[in-house]
Amino acid sequence: MKKHLTLLGLLLIFVFSLTIFSGCAEKTAVVKDEAIQEQKVAAAQEGAPAAVTADDEAARRAKEAADREAALKEQAAKDAAARKAAARAAWAKKNAEALIDLNIQNIYFDYDKSGIRPDAREILKANADIFMKNSSAKIIVEGHCDERGTAEYNMALGERRAQEAKQYLINLGIDASRIETISYGKERPLDNRSIEEAWAQNRRAQFLLK
Repeated sequence: MKKHLTLLGLLLIFVFSLTIFSGCAEKTAVVKDEAIQEQKVAAAQEGAPAAVTADDEAARRAKEAADREAALKEQAAKDAAARKAAARAAWAKKNAEALIDLNIQNIYFDYDKSGIRPDAREILKANADIFMKNSSAKIIVEGHCDERGTAEYNMALGERRAQEAKQYLINLGIDASRIETISYGKERPLDNRSIEEAWAQNRRAQFLLK
């Protein structure tokens, strides 16, 4: 009987030991799994900044390349504009030099009048011949007055004088689209003296080619 009790006790101790061991093993496994997960998370966290940094570097390089390309395009546009401006300036200079020898004359008006005088008609005919030979040039007709009268009145009178000269040129065969008019009134006298001789010189229509 004692022998059986002893065996039963040993069996109980063995089962109890197995239970404790199994529990320890499971706990150890859980601890190991948790440690592994923590290592994975730490590794992922360590790798994330590197990935972000690489993306930022790629974006920075792409932006620098785009900025360089934009700067090159802008400079190319500026160079092209400068070449065009230089070409226009050279053409204008050449054209101006070619027109220096042209004998374009002013016409003059009676006091407070805008009608074309007989002497002015011959001048306009000679001017018209020059304008026809330079058919690519625009014609500017300036109307001027002497100092007498108000600025407003003389501005209107100067415009009438310019328009009369323009119409006479049109009647002589000059294309109206080539002719522009402008009035300076009494703002641009040829002679600043307050005498009749100066006033007669200032009552004029002046012609420019451009």
